[in-house]
Amino acid sequence: MFPVPHFTIPWRSRCVSAHPQSQAVLRLIAVCIAFLASSFAQQPFSTSRTNNARDGANTQETLLAPANVNQAGFGRLFSFPIDYIAMAQPLYVANVSIAGQGTHNVVYVVTQADSVYAIDADTGSQLWYASMLNGGTVASGIYLPCGTSPGFNQEGIVGTPVIDTATNTMYLVAKTLLNTTVRHHLHALDITTGNERPGSPVLITATSRSIAGRNTVFDSLHQKNRPGLLLLNGILYLGFGSNYCNDNNSGWILSYDPSSLSQLNVFNTSPDWGLTSIWQAGVGLAADESGYIYAETAECGSHGYDIPSGGQSYCNSVLKLSPDLAVADYFTPSNVAYLNTADFDLSSTGAVILPDQPGPYPHEVIASGKQGIVYVLNRDNLGMYSANDAGVVQHVTLVNTTKDVMFGSPAYWNNTLYFAPDNSPLIAYPLSGGMLGTPTKTPARYPGSHSPTISANGNTNGVMWVIGGSALYAFDAVTLDLLYTTNQAPNGRDKLPAVGHFATQTVANGRVYVATKTTLEAYGLFNVVNIISGSGQSSTAGSTLSQPIRVQAFNPYTGQPDVGATVNFSDGCQVLGSTSCGTFNPASAVSDSTGHASTTYTLPKKAGSYTITVSGTGFGSTTAAATAKAGPATAILANGGSQQTGPAGSTLPNPMVVKAQDIYKNGVAGITINFTANNGGVVTPASAVTDSTGNARTWLTLPNTAGTVIVNATSPGFTNKLTFTEYSN
Repeated sequence: MFPVPHFTIPWRSRCVSAHPQSQAVLRLIAVCIAFLASSFAQQPFSTSRTNNARDGANTQETLLAPANVNQAGFGRLFSFPIDYIAMAQPLYVANVSIAGQGTHNVVYVVTQADSVYAIDADTGSQLWYASMLNGGTVASGIYLPCGTSPGFNQEGIVGTPVIDTATNTMYLVAKTLLNTTVRHHLHALDITTGNERPGSPVLITATSRSIAGRNTVFDSLHQKNRPGLLLLNGILYLGFGSNYCNDNNSGWILSYDPSSLSQLNVFNTSPDWGLTSIWQAGVGLAADESGYIYAETAECGSHGYDIPSGGQSYCNSVLKLSPDLAVADYFTPSNVAYLNTADFDLSSTGAVILPDQPGPYPHEVIASGKQGIVYVLNRDNLGMYSANDAGVVQHVTLVNTTKDVMFGSPAYWNNTLYFAPDNSPLIAYPLSGGMLGTPTKTPARYPGSHSPTISANGNTNGVMWVIGGSALYAFDAVTLDLLYTTNQAPNGRDKLPAVGHFATQTVANGRVYVATKTTLEAYGLFNVVNIISGSGQSSTAGSTLSQPIRVQAFNPYTGQPDVGATVNFSDGCQVLGSTSCGTFNPASAVSDSTGHASTTYTLPKKAGSYTITVSGTGFGSTTAAATAKAGPATAILANGGSQQTGPAGSTLPNPMVVKAQDIYKNGVAGITINFTANNGGVVTPASAVTDSTGNARTWLTLPNTAGTVIVNATSPGFTNKLTFTEYSN
C-alpha cells in the first residue's frame, strides 16, 4: 500500500494571535472562523471536471461569490512558467506533505512536453518537477500523423491525470518517442515527491478481437489519450482516440489495476473498421453511482454505422459499459449517417451524469455533440438506435446553425445545466421533472470550445466560469450577469495568455487556475482592506474630522494581517486645491504588524457628502463616507428675482431670493430673512428661513397702480440691507 497523506490545519495559533482591539478583533475573528471553516471544507480537485459525474461543479467554495468576483477585488495572483502547452486540466490537493518542504496546498500541471509540475497553489512556487520522457523524447515532427493542425508540434501528456488522494498517487498517460517508436506509458507518481511508484511506468499495449475474428493491435503512433482518466471503485480507466485527423486509429478504453498497473480489460469501439474515436474535448470518462462507465464516440469511416446489422462500430454513440468494459447499453442518434458525413461528432463533448431526478426517469445522463443538440437520456434504458429516437427522454437544439457548436461538456449546479456553445450566448437550462425548461441566455455571444465550471457554497453564491477566446469569464450563475473578465483590468493586468483549444479552468479554495500554452495562471481575491473606524463622520467644511480613519488590511485566504502594505486614501479629487478636495495626513500609510493603517482627513471647503476610497497595490479597495457641513453664516446676498416687470395687481412669476453663506460660500440653512415692500406692494411671506441650500424666498404682489416697488431684505445679526427693484405697469 502507498502511504496515506498527512494533513495539518495550522490555524489555531494564527487566529488567536490577532491584535486585541475591540472592533478589529471582532472582524478578524469573523475572518478566521470563515477561513477555518473553508480550510476544513476544501474539496480536492483530483480528477477531470471535479468528479466522476463530470458535472464541473465545486460546491464547497466558501470564498468566491458574485459579490467579490469583480475587477476591483479579483484578478491575477501569480503566473508560473511551464515548458510547453498544457491541454490537461490542473488538479488540486490541499495540505500535501511535500518531502523536505512542509505542508502545502498543491496544484499539479502536466504538459505536452511530458512534464509534470507540482506548484504551491497559494504562492506559485515550484515544489517539484518530473519528466516522463524516461530516456526518450517527445513525439513530434513526422510522429504526429495530423501535423501541427491542432496548434502544437509536440504531443506528450494530453489527458487530465487522476489523483488517488487515499494513496497520494497520480496516474497519467505519457506519449514518448523511444528508438524511433512512439509509445504510451501509464505512470503512477507519488504526489509528494514526483517519483515513480514501484512498478511504474508500464508500457500500454492492447489487442482486440472482433466477433468477425479481426485482430486489432493498439498503435500508439495513431492514438491519443485525450479524455481525462477515470478512477472508479479501485479500477483505472483510460480512453483513446485519434491524434486529430482520422487515420489508422480506433477508439479504445483500457482498464488497469492501479496497485499493480496490470491491464484488466480492453474495449475497442470499432474492432473491425477503426475510427470512432473517444475525444470528448478532454473531458474524462464518466461514471454513475452503480459503477457503469459512459463515453461518447466520434464518426465511422466509409463503412458507416453497422450495429443494426450485427457489426461493432459504435460510432457517434453514447456508450454505457460495465466495469469489465462490456457494452451494457448504448444510444445512437437516428441521424447517425448525417453526423458521420458532416463531421458532427458526438465525441466533441463528454457525458454528464445527473443526480437523481423527480419524474419517470430518475437516472439521467446528458450528451451532446458538434451539432449542438442536447440529448437527455435515461440511464436505465439509453434507447439504442431507432428510426425516430424513440428512446430519448428529450432533445433540445441549443443553437440553430450549420456550424460546429459544442466543444466541451455542460456544467450542472442547483438543478440547472450550463452550456457554452461556440459563438453563441451562454445558456442555462433549468431542470423540472428531469426535463429541460425555458433557458436563460447572456445578451452577448462568446467564442466557445471550452467547458464551463461552477463554483458555489452549496446552493448559494454560484459563479459560472468559462474560457472564451482569449479571456476567462465569470458570470453570476443565477442571473448570467457578467461579473468579471480577464480583459477588464487596465494595462493588461489580468490578461490571459493563449490557451490550448480545450483547456479548462479549475476552481479550488478561492482561486481559479488556468493552464495555458506557456504558464499556469492563478486568479483570485486580492488582499482585503476593511474600515475599522472613522467612517460616517461629519464636521464643518474645511475642518479636520475628530477621529482618524482607521483601516485593517489582511489576506482573505489566511486571515493573516497584510503587514507593510502601502494604503492610499483618496476622496476623488480631480484638481488639487479646488474647493471639492480635502486633504489626508498622510495620503499614504504603511500597515503595521497587525495590518492597521490610519489617516486624518481635513474636509473640503465645499459642503457635501464625500466618498473616501481606500486602495493599494495587491488588495481590493473599500470606501468610507464623510460629510462636510456649512459653517456659521458670514454674509447674506441677493440671489435672484430683481428687475421683474408685471401687470398692476399681479404676483410676479419669480421669487426674490436671498442666500446666506459661510466663509467658503456654502449655503447656510436656518437663517431668518425679513422682507418689506414700499408703494403698496405686498410680500408673501414677510419672513422666511433659509433652506438646505442657504436660500430664502418671497413673492411680490404688485400694487394696483403703475410704478416702482422696492423690496428690502434684512436679517438679524447682519448690518447690510438687500434691495430688489420691481416694476408695475
